[in-house]
Amino acid sequence: MGIYKSLFKQTAIYGLATVLPRMLSFLLVPLYTDVMNLSSYGKVSIIFSWLVLFNVILSYGMETSFFRFYNSQDDKRAVIGTSTISIFWTSIVFLIASLLFRNTLASLSEIDVEYITYIIWILVLDALVIIPFSKLRAYQRSVIYAIIKIGNVAVNLGLNIFFLLYLPKISAANPDGFLASLYVDNFQIGYIFVANIIASLLTLIVLSPNYFHLEWHFDAKLWKKMLRYGFPIFVAGLAFAINEHFDKILLDWFNVSKSEIGAYSACYKIGLFMVLFRTAYSLGIEPFFFSYAKNENAPQTYADVTKYFVIFGSLISLSVIVFADILKLFLIPNETYWSAMKVVPLIVLANLFLGIYTNLSVWYKLTDRTKMGAYISIVGAIITLTINFLLIDKFSYMGSAIATIAAYGSMMAISYYLGNRYYPIPYDKNKIGGYLGLSILFSLVYFYGFRENYYVGIGFLAGYFIFIYYNEKETLLRILKKA
Repeated sequence: MGIYKSLFKQTAIYGLATVLPRMLSFLLVPLYTDVMNLSSYGKVSIIFSWLVLFNVILSYGMETSFFRFYNSQDDKRAVIGTSTISIFWTSIVFLIASLLFRNTLASLSEIDVEYITYIIWILVLDALVIIPFSKLRAYQRSVIYAIIKIGNVAVNLGLNIFFLLYLPKISAANPDGFLASLYVDNFQIGYIFVANIIASLLTLIVLSPNYFHLEWHFDAKLWKKMLRYGFPIFVAGLAFAINEHFDKILLDWFNVSKSEIGAYSACYKIGLFMVLFRTAYSLGIEPFFFSYAKNENAPQTYADVTKYFVIFGSLISLSVIVFADILKLFLIPNETYWSAMKVVPLIVLANLFLGIYTNLSVWYKLTDRTKMGAYISIVGAIITLTINFLLIDKFSYMGSAIATIAAYGSMMAISYYLGNRYYPIPYDKNKIGGYLGLSILFSLVYFYGFRENYYVGIGFLAGYFIFIYYNEKETLLRILKKA
């Protein structure tokens, strides 16, 4: 029991440290959409999409390789030293090269060179803390890890609020004061990245003892093994980043206006309520999958877990879609952004599909076929790019939303098909299909046929509850008796 208690504690703490940064994006949406117009928010969304892509590139799978070799190598100091030195020097080379060619990068990306400079520094500062954070996890210092992660979020959020809300008022009230000298008119986008840089720099300073106490010994043979192991992880990460964020960049390349991109990006956030559920769930369930793998009834347990994920996930997605127009009042109070609300059901359902894919992916993780995960992600990325290229010209950002749900739906279906071949799990296909299909049907019929008619929406929710109770009555009654 002590092992499971420790596992639960570690998962809960890491879950908090992982979910909170994601919640930051929700907390900042009302602020950004209040102080920025559609075009400015569109620019910010495009820049953050590039940030995510290059975060994956600058880590190049080394974080996962660190854990793999730290747990398998006798000389753990060699793993720490080699991975730290690798990330350090690739980051420094990237910093120098990018600063030298920042004008070219600005021209190619059509992003102001000033913002390019901020992006470069954020990327490098974040890359330099990858291995120090990994060391904390390897040493099981979960509380310190969480405190630093949450501290980064708190600083970033606090500075955003200060720069965007209070600094303009302070400057207007006392134009000769010191703080007024920090204020620059029409610099909202710049302040967002300045806040990120300060938060990232403070995080690096806190973790800097890792560099001062490091044995700067580089094992070239070990490094090559780590690169080979990490490459499929890098490819999968890059493919996932394309699926999740590249649509904003493509919309810009297809000359969709920044205003439309801004509206799409803001409404996209409502769809990410499913992401919080999926992220918290994944952090807890993946350790369980591995710890339970040797049990005789493991396949049946995995099948049950997936069924209940679909039940709760479908219920959450239907609830978000029914009450999306209420949620927008709190998340996006600026009604000029509401023109893109029609993408919400597609994004919510796409993230539900991705959560189901996470469950179904147990087969390649337990059979050591992790390369298959990379291949599936690549297929998803190809679908994302293809449909975006085909539909953006005709349907603007709605084409991107269709691409997202098509990509994640395809990944879910492919994983299910291959899982049946390599690691058969007795999924209750009829019930799972029924829950998922009914949720999708109710969601689409309500939103595109009866939107904001809450009598119909609540009726659909009630009907879905009744459907769950009818199918799961025995299980529910058994749980109630034990309670």
